[in-house]
Amino acid sequence: MGNPHILAIPYPAQGHVIPLMELSHNLVSHGFKITFVNTDFNHKRVKDAFGNKVDGEGSIRLVSIPDGMEPDEDRKQLGKLTDGISEVMPVELKKLVKKINGSEDNKISCVIADVNMGWALDIAAEFEIPGVAFWPASAMLLALLFSTDKLLDDQVIDKHGTPINGENMIQLYPNTPAMHPNNFLWVCLGDFTAQKTIFEFAMRNNKAVENVEWLICNTTFDLEPGALSLIPEILPIGPLSATNQLGPLTGSFWPEDATCLKWLDQQPPGSVIYVAFGSFTVFDPIQFQELALGLELSNRPFLWVVRPDTTEETQSEELYPIGFKARVAGRGKMAGWAPQRAVLAHPSIACFISHCGWNSTVEGLSNGIPFLCWPYFADQFINETYICDIWKIGLSFNRDERGIITREEIKGKVEQLVDDERFKAKALQLKGLVMNSVSENGSSNRIFNNFIEWMKS
Repeated sequence: MGNPHILAIPYPAQGHVIPLMELSHNLVSHGFKITFVNTDFNHKRVKDAFGNKVDGEGSIRLVSIPDGMEPDEDRKQLGKLTDGISEVMPVELKKLVKKINGSEDNKISCVIADVNMGWALDIAAEFEIPGVAFWPASAMLLALLFSTDKLLDDQVIDKHGTPINGENMIQLYPNTPAMHPNNFLWVCLGDFTAQKTIFEFAMRNNKAVENVEWLICNTTFDLEPGALSLIPEILPIGPLSATNQLGPLTGSFWPEDATCLKWLDQQPPGSVIYVAFGSFTVFDPIQFQELALGLELSNRPFLWVVRPDTTEETQSEELYPIGFKARVAGRGKMAGWAPQRAVLAHPSIACFISHCGWNSTVEGLSNGIPFLCWPYFADQFINETYICDIWKIGLSFNRDERGIITREEIKGKVEQLVDDERFKAKALQLKGLVMNSVSENGSSNRIFNNFIEWMKS
């Protein structure tokens, strides 16, 4: 029989690929063999980012299937990407499963699919392969997706997912973040056709997940007791970033700039503002300039991740304020993509200006780092509410009448956060709880061990 052989398929976005890759590394350490299925487009990015380093990962084999889009089309057009996924990927995945099971003695013993790829669980069932649903974000977001029938009944949204009265905040359950219906996952794209496509896609995925034996989530009871008691089927096994040290294969789409860590080594402990907005956030030129000038005004060392596609303009280079780079040369570092987990674990980091994606949120939490929240879309508003209102380990920014976060606002909030010891103390307290949950007798670790036992049986 050999080692159990798992086929893992993430939703094709950076924030989904990395946690499933972390889970895969954890499973490899328990003797499993993984076939990891990216889209052709993302597969190429992972290979390009890590060069030949990824070929030697014996127990994790990277394979790919098409996502239904043209190579040069923008994967940030989520409506179009969703159509491509729905039309093309199921057919291609069936071919892949047939090929693996037809040619190897080590047939697939389990499919682990991102909840957003629920159709893959239907395919697993067709082949009579056990399926596991994996949710890489907060349990709260999944609770929201699972509550859509209730939101329809209560007339919070209409049948296309559009908020009926977007002004009223709603709370699904006591001790969970209040949410603005206009910020619901499927709404905040500003494109009605895309919204409808994504809302329907989410409803189909909800159905696909109903029959799985295991629905595992990258969270812990200590962070989300409210959401987890609301939907007890969600089993927390995270945060995964706290449980394993990734090798060269992190699943990152950009090459990581290793000079960041050498630069951090030269900064005083607890002095550096780390600024990173994940793989998706796009800034308009005015906001980009205000952020640069806010970091300059703060008069502190900063490490700022500026992706090549951070702004709508093709090159961010021309967008820096005139003379900015020369003025901050002694204390500011810009990088195209950083080894974020190592950065957040570095003793020189004082705080994290973040888009509040779930991976960034739990990586910051696992290192006791306070946050300044700058959400962009999807679940990031829920995570901001957790950080500021429920866990109380960070502050949010206010926008001016143009909708811009000004340089003065940035400087003021950095000072308020870093000068108030309570934020750091609270962050360290939460770090203790989170690290405890993945330790020997922690709640996440116990569930994970039960999961391993089930997989091996």
